[in-house]
Amino acid sequence: MRTEYASTGTGAAAAVSQGKLMLFLLLAPALIWLVGLIVLPHLDLAVLSLRVRVGPRQYEPSLAQYRTFIEEPLYWHTFVRTALMSILATLITLLLAFPVAWIIAKLVRGRTKSLLLVMCLIPFWVSETVRTLGWMILLRESGVLPAVLVQLGLTEAPVEMLYRDATILVGLVYTSMLFMVVPLISALESLDDTLIEAAYDLGGNGPSILRQIVIPHAAPGILAGCIVVFMLTLGNYLTPTLLGGKNSLWFTEQIYTQFITRFNWEQGAAFGFLLLGLSTAIVWLGLKLTGQKFGEVMSRS
Repeated sequence: MRTEYASTGTGAAAAVSQGKLMLFLLLAPALIWLVGLIVLPHLDLAVLSLRVRVGPRQYEPSLAQYRTFIEEPLYWHTFVRTALMSILATLITLLLAFPVAWIIAKLVRGRTKSLLLVMCLIPFWVSETVRTLGWMILLRESGVLPAVLVQLGLTEAPVEMLYRDATILVGLVYTSMLFMVVPLISALESLDDTLIEAAYDLGGNGPSILRQIVIPHAAPGILAGCIVVFMLTLGNYLTPTLLGGKNSLWFTEQIYTQFITRFNWEQGAAFGFLLLGLSTAIVWLGLKLTGQKFGEVMSRS
């Protein structure tokens, strides 16, 4: 009997070990991708940002790159401007995406629902470059929209609509709308319609139901969409540069300038880490204020 129990225990232990091995093998590609393309490059950038060049192939540990950021008004002004514009773009995207997600999740069914989803996806069938160039064709002084305004008599001459903050916001919202709509749809679809009907039966109105039932239920989807959109807008380079021109004052342009134009990789690495720290701090603050956990939130995205 003891021999039988011992053999059973040994077999169970072997099965557990084999299961762990299989799990490791399944996770190995993801771990290699994570370490090779995310962890190691960030560690290398950290080393670059904490040194200063003193001669050919000679470096010394230093915080000079971060002092340069603090002492140069253009850098921290661009940094703050990028953060505020990204937050504003995220809020505008949320306000526009929420009604769209509500219609898709609750008000339409069947082919109409599929059609609306496809319409949300269509702009992303082409690259971001093509989409941004499309906005340039529409909004430039010799473009479509200024000509229409002249023909309607709303303006006497074509107006240059590019290279403005509002234009940058339009481009950022347009390029990130889908990433807000999808998690909102996922969150709203799980909302039981009988809860809303019961709230109306008990004397509730639209604003109170939205505030007390819909928004709390959709909070993980809202936060997931805001995190994704904020990160995309904060790190966007192409849209602000093309629609805002040389005066876009977007921080990713400063990073590009340091790396590509000035070949100052140490300063560019420091700027990159500052941007990473900003995004991490704002995401942490959003999670803290809403009482959500990052894993639960991102499972809705």
